[in-house]
Amino acid sequence: MKKYAQTHEYVILEGNIAKVGISKKAAEELGDITYVDLPEIGKEVKKGEVLCSIESVKSAEDVYVPVSGKIVEINNELEDKPELINEDAEGKGWIVKIEVSDTSELNELLDEDPEI
Repeated sequence: MKKYAQTHEYVILEGNIAKVGISKKAAEELGDITYVDLPEIGKEVKKGEVLCSIESVKSAEDVYVPVSGKIVEINNELEDKPELINEDAEGKGWIVKIEVSDTSELNELLDEDPEI
């Protein structure tokens, strides 16, 4: 199941683990991504909080937590290859995996990425 937040993050749910990143539209809007400030594994996050920031040649943008839980994995490849988000935002360019603590929050997410 894939869902989107109003702020253009996506969630791909696999069991109770949510793979989280930014949508293709958001990646295109940012332009060439040069840096991702990855959060720590084990950190408890709440929906709506800032998850991390992404820097591009155009600007820096915050990425928000689309669903509450605990960060169980980060995409370490982004440290050396932040451009993976531009190349494959909703695939290899995922940012974190979150163990979901409240699955009802998924009902508040959208089935499609909203217009920018």
